[in-house]
Amino acid sequence: MRGRSVAFSAALGLACLIGTAVPNAAAQQYPTKPIRIIALSSPASGPDIVGRLLGQKFTEAWGQQVIVDTRPGASGIIGAEIASKAAPDGYTLMIATSQAVIVSVMYKKLPYQLLKDFSPISLLATTPFILVVNPSVPAASIRELVAYAKSKPGELRYGSGGAGSPPHLSAEIFKSMTGVNMLHVPYKGITPAMMDAVAGQVQLVISVIPAVLSTIQAGKLKALGVTSAQRSPFVPDLPAIAETVPGYEFIGWYSLVAPAKTPAAILSKLNAEIAKILKTPEFRERLVALGAEPISSTQQELAAYMRVQTEKMRKAVQESGAQLD
Repeated sequence: MRGRSVAFSAALGLACLIGTAVPNAAAQQYPTKPIRIIALSSPASGPDIVGRLLGQKFTEAWGQQVIVDTRPGASGIIGAEIASKAAPDGYTLMIATSQAVIVSVMYKKLPYQLLKDFSPISLLATTPFILVVNPSVPAASIRELVAYAKSKPGELRYGSGGAGSPPHLSAEIFKSMTGVNMLHVPYKGITPAMMDAVAGQVQLVISVIPAVLSTIQAGKLKALGVTSAQRSPFVPDLPAIAETVPGYEFIGWYSLVAPAKTPAAILSKLNAEIAKILKTPEFRERLVALGAEPISSTQQELAAYMRVQTEKMRKAVQESGAQLD
C-alpha cells in the first residue's frame, strides 16, 4: 500500500508539473494567431485610435495581425458582453475606458460584471475632455454658454456617445453644477454625435481630445473649455471649465483588459510588452499628438484604479441625477 501511495503521489506531482508547464509553454509561444482588440465605441473615436496604435506595436513585436473591432452599440454593452464571453486565451482583448465604468453603475442589469468578468492588464493613457459647440452658438466662453443656455431653457441639445457614455455623464454633471437645462440626444458613438454638432443638429458635445481635436483645428467646432481641474498642456490656451464652475472635473482614461481566467503568464507578457511600448518615443509622441498622456501600470494598480473609479462614478451619477434615456 505504501508503494502504491508513493507512486500515486509521484504521479500526482508529475501531473501538476505538466499542468503548469503547458500554460507557461503556451504563454512563451503566444501569440500564434491574430489578436482581436474590441473597442466599445465608434470608428475614429479615442478608443479605436488608441487600440490601433497599440495593435500596430504588438504586430511589430510579435509578427501577428491585430484587428480592432469597434462595437459602439448600446453604450458599449454589446461589445463588453462579447469580450467577457470570449475564450480566455489572450486572443480577445478589450479597451476599457471610463465609459465601461459608468455603464456598470448606471445600468441595474448587465450580462457581465466589469470588475469580475475581466482581468486587468495595464493602463494606457489619460485624457481630459473638451466641451465644444457649433460655431453658430453665440458664446465664446463657458460663462457665456451658461448664460445663453439659461436664456433658452430646454432649447439647447447636446449629443453624446449614448446613454451612460462619458460625454453623457460629464454633460449631466455640468448641467447639475450650473443649473442649465439642455436636452440629451444619444448617438451610437461620439463620432456621429460630433458630425451632427458640425451640422448644427445638436449644439454641444463633450468629447475626448483625440476624437475632436482635428475638427476644432479645422474650425468646424468651437472649443470652450477642458474638463480637467486645471488647463491641459495639450490645449494650454483653453480654459478649464473649473475656472468658471469651481469643482468641475471629468477625466477620460484608456486601459487594456482581457476576459477573466486568461492565463496569468499571458497577462504578464502583455503587461510587459505594453510597458516597453509606452517607453518608446514614437508611441508616446503619437499619443500626445492625439491629446492623450501615456501612463503604464501594473495589473494590480489597474484593478485598484478601476475600483476607485467605479465608486467615483457611482457618486457622480447619484449627485447629478443622470438617468438613462
